[in-house]
Amino acid sequence: MPTSSGAIPRPEYPRPQFARARWLNLNGEWEFEFDPGDSGLERGLLKRGLTDKIVVPFAPESELSGIGAPDFHEAVWYRRRVDIPEDWSQDRLLLHFQAVDHDATVWVNGTEVGRHRGGFTSFTFDITNQITASRQAEIVVRARDSRTAVQARGKQATWYANSHCYYTRTTGIWQTVWFEPVPTTYLLRPRVTPDVANSLFHVEITVRGPSQGFSIAAELFDDDGLVSTQRTNISSQMDGHLFLPVDEARRRLWSLEDPFLYRLKIRLRDSSDKDVDQLDCYCGLRAVSTRGRSILLNGQPVFLRLVLDQGYWPDGIMTAPNDQALIDDIILAKAAGFNGARIHERVPEERLLFHADRLGYLVWEEFGDWGAAGQGPAGENQQPTPSFIGQWIEAVNRDYSHPAIVGWCPLNETHQVLHDRITTLDDVTGAMFWATKSVDRTRPVIDASGYSHRVREADVWDSHDYQQDPETVRKRHQRSGQDEPLANTAPDGTPYSVPYAGQPILVSEFGGIWWSPQDASGGANGDDQSNSWGYGLRVEAEEDFYARFEGLIRALDQNPAIAGYCYTQLTDVFQEKNGLYGFGRGMKLDIERLHSIQTGTRRPTEASADDLPQI
Repeated sequence: MPTSSGAIPRPEYPRPQFARARWLNLNGEWEFEFDPGDSGLERGLLKRGLTDKIVVPFAPESELSGIGAPDFHEAVWYRRRVDIPEDWSQDRLLLHFQAVDHDATVWVNGTEVGRHRGGFTSFTFDITNQITASRQAEIVVRARDSRTAVQARGKQATWYANSHCYYTRTTGIWQTVWFEPVPTTYLLRPRVTPDVANSLFHVEITVRGPSQGFSIAAELFDDDGLVSTQRTNISSQMDGHLFLPVDEARRRLWSLEDPFLYRLKIRLRDSSDKDVDQLDCYCGLRAVSTRGRSILLNGQPVFLRLVLDQGYWPDGIMTAPNDQALIDDIILAKAAGFNGARIHERVPEERLLFHADRLGYLVWEEFGDWGAAGQGPAGENQQPTPSFIGQWIEAVNRDYSHPAIVGWCPLNETHQVLHDRITTLDDVTGAMFWATKSVDRTRPVIDASGYSHRVREADVWDSHDYQQDPETVRKRHQRSGQDEPLANTAPDGTPYSVPYAGQPILVSEFGGIWWSPQDASGGANGDDQSNSWGYGLRVEAEEDFYARFEGLIRALDQNPAIAGYCYTQLTDVFQEKNGLYGFGRGMKLDIERLHSIQTGTRRPTEASADDLPQI
C-alpha cells in the first residue's frame, strides 16, 4: 500500500548481502492505534479495525510516520491486509521484520505466528500455514515498549523530554517489513569466513526442510568471471561446509584503499540436480587480528580513526529517511578523515553495513544496552538481564559475514566497582563476551566499553576520556606504554575493572567538543545556543575548535601505545551540539581542515609498517 505520495518508503532490498530475486516490500500505510493501558487484546483490537494510520517503517514518535507523537507508548498496534502474488502459491511464505521495538507479537489471519523480544534485531516467521485459499494475509502486530522495564534501549530517554545525551524514543516498527517466498526446502543465511592465510573462503550453509539427496553448490566470482566453485552433499545435520579457494592471480584483499568484494552465488539442488533455491551474495577477503599493542588489518597495523555514529535523524529518529542518508553519513565521515565508525548504542541496519562493505569503511559494532547497568536513564539499581545475551547474539549471527566489521562490543559504560560479591553484571558481561567469542573467533571483542572491564581475556582494552584540555589528555594516557592505561575508578579509588593484560588500547570515546555556531546551515543545525549541550567548556570561536580538536587528536595519535580512537561525534543530535556536522547534516566546520588534522602527520608506529611480514 503506497503512501499518500504514491511511493513506497525505504523501497530498497533490506538484506543485500544475501539476496533472493523475489520479495515484496510491506512498507507504506498501515492501520495503527495507541494502546496506553496495554489492554488492546482484551478490548478486541486483534479483531477490529484500528483508528489511525501510520507510515511504516517510521516509528510513531517520528514526523515521517505521519504521527509525530514523542510521548511514552506502553503498547501500539498495527494492521495490514496484503494480497499474496498468485505465482507464489507453491512456495512457503516468510514474513520478515528488520526491527520492532521492543516486545513484538504477530498474528496472521487471526492466528499468533510468533513473538520476539529486542528492539534492535531482525526476526522472521514462516506464515505459510496461515494463508487461506483467498491468498490474503491480514497481519496484526502488537509492540510493547514499557517505560519502566529493563531494556536495551540505547540512547532513548526514560523521561519525557530530550536532555543531555538522551534522545526521543522509538516504539514499534522502525525498519522494513517484507515478504519473501521460498521453496519447501530452502537456504538459511550462510556464514562466510574469509581465510587470508590460506587464501580461501569458508562458507557454512544450513538448509531448512526435507533435504534427502540434496546438495549445495557455491560459485565465487570476481570482475573477470568464475574464480572457484565447490559442491557438497547435505549432511545429516542439514548443513554444508564449502571451501572456495582464490589463487594468487585472482587474490584481491579487501582493504580501506581497495574494498573489493567477490560475488558469491549459492545454489540448493535437489536429487534430480535441479536448482530449487539460490542466494546472490558477496564477501571480502580480509583478516583482522591483534599483535601486541596493535590491531592488524591483513597483517598490517591499522590505526583506527573512528567516529561515534549515533544514527539519528531529525525527521526519522532512529530510521534513516532514505537509503542515501546512510551512504551520506559514511561519505561525511570519510571527508573529515575518519576510516570507520563505532555504531553507538544500537545495532546498525543491514543497509548501512552493506554500504560500509562496498565503500571501505570500518565498523565496530555494539549493542544498545545503555541505561540498564547503573549508568544511563534506567537508574542506579538496574542490571543487564539474561535476555540481552540472546538479543546480542542474534545481532552477531546476522552481521557475521560483513567484511567492514572489525570488532564487537556487547556492553557500554557499565559502571560498577569490583568488590567481594559476584554480581549479575559480572555474569552477563562474561556471558555476552564468551558467547560472542563462541560465535566469532575471527574478530577482537571488547567485553564492556569504557569503565567496568570484567573479563581478563578481552581482546582490546578501551577507555572513555572527555577531558577537554589536550595537555591533560596527553598526560593521562602517556603511561599506557608502561602497562598503565587510563583506568576509571570510583571516587574512593576502588577500581571498576580487572587489571590490564597487555591488549591493544583504544580511547573509544573522547572529544565531544561543544560548538553550536548560530550561522550553521542545514536542517536543525543552528538552534539557539542556550538550548544546547556538550562536554566540558564550550569553545567560543571556530578557531578555538580547531585548536582543541588538533590538540586532542595529537595527544592520542602520537602515542605509540594507543591503537586507535573514536571521536564524539559525527553529527549533532537534537540538543547535543558536539557533532562535526549539524543534525540535518549541514556544514558547521571546515571539513577539509579536519581531514588534514587527522591525516597530515605520520604516527610513530606507522614508519615501520613496511618492515612487517606480509600475509
